[in-house]
Amino acid sequence: MSELNSFNEALLQFLDSSPTPFHAVETMVTTLISAGFEALDERDEWQLKAGGRYFVVRNGSSLVAFCCGASDLLPRGWRMVGAHTDSPNLKVKPTPELHRHGYFQVGVEVYGGALLNPWFDRDLALAGRVNYENTQGELRSCLLNIARPVGIIPNLAIHLDREANNSHSVNPQKDLPVVLLQSGEKEDFRTLLASELTEHGVSDVAAVLDYELSFYDSQKAAMVGWNGDFIASARLDNLLSCFIGVQALLNSDSDSHTVLVCNDHEEVGSQSAVGAQGPMLESVLRRIAGDEVSLQRAMANSMMISADNAHGIHPNFSDRHDANHGPLLNAGPVIKNNVNQRYATNSDTSSLFRRLCADQSVAVQSFVVRSDMACGSTVGPLTAAALGVKTLDVGVPTFAMHSIRELAGSQDAFNLNKVLSAFYGLAALGVAN
Repeated sequence: MSELNSFNEALLQFLDSSPTPFHAVETMVTTLISAGFEALDERDEWQLKAGGRYFVVRNGSSLVAFCCGASDLLPRGWRMVGAHTDSPNLKVKPTPELHRHGYFQVGVEVYGGALLNPWFDRDLALAGRVNYENTQGELRSCLLNIARPVGIIPNLAIHLDREANNSHSVNPQKDLPVVLLQSGEKEDFRTLLASELTEHGVSDVAAVLDYELSFYDSQKAAMVGWNGDFIASARLDNLLSCFIGVQALLNSDSDSHTVLVCNDHEEVGSQSAVGAQGPMLESVLRRIAGDEVSLQRAMANSMMISADNAHGIHPNFSDRHDANHGPLLNAGPVIKNNVNQRYATNSDTSSLFRRLCADQSVAVQSFVVRSDMACGSTVGPLTAAALGVKTLDVGVPTFAMHSIRELAGSQDAFNLNKVLSAFYGLAALGVAN
């Protein structure tokens, strides 16, 4: 198997094993521990060593992993990569039960800016975190992944909606309750969960108290296209970047001071204890540096690359792009630019990235949103504002972003990994402050 095929096979496995941010972090932690990284507890005093490799987890859904290089931190600073663990989805409400016409349904909330129409007529699985009281009266939590199709949102037949192909708006409250089963009984969702936990080997459940559960497409990630040119999967935005970041971090040498941060809640604004607008990354970096002055000196020599998917130019909708800035799939990573600081890229950071791409024989592209359209954003500007660190926003070009199933090129993740691995190994930025 070629290096590219091996990389993509591992990527597909990661996507399938990570239906929620909790599962994504669990999967990344397993990979890091296998590579010799040590778990740290924020409640403890840390004893960090030169050459040590560590990680911190908050809420089970955000992660900071870092390597303490053998060289002095202050003149080199950190090479940081940022991504996010969450994706738009449908989350089960706290009291979700709906009993209508002999069907048991559950109500859902829309998390993030989801493209809703593709959620209809899909075989939906369910995963997330469940909190329960055990038989000893103790509070416990565990991850649950019901990977089989347990729900569906059926479309209305076109005979009953003759305008469906002309206009099909979605009312999240009315149209999205998920059908779970057919029965005349008054099923309780928490009772179903307790039974499912027992089936998954959690034998001490006395009562399910609460949960954070999301429906997801049960169809597995796949290589698609006549020649296997594409990767189709749920949650490419932005688990693809999380996977790339972990692989690049594992490639970093013992002399480098490297950091990977994968935050939750990017899709809903990042303002949380574990989001990019929260204190997690800065707290970890301050503890590594040891004091405020050392933190600021190291930060002045540091750089962050925010990796989050970019909009590839769609052949059926090319007019939605600026004609000179329409990234192609499998044509290299994309530098994301916005003069209004929706992306944190500047000419210093983008020129460094272009040189890294050239050194790795990787093509590079640029994205600028049309001047008459609104621009999205990501964790880059938030991190730059919070830390005062030089920052660049890049991403892999993608189709159908925020759909239940997205599409990326089969070469792009591998090539971005090569560039980020080289970035992690930089001894000096060569960019003026």
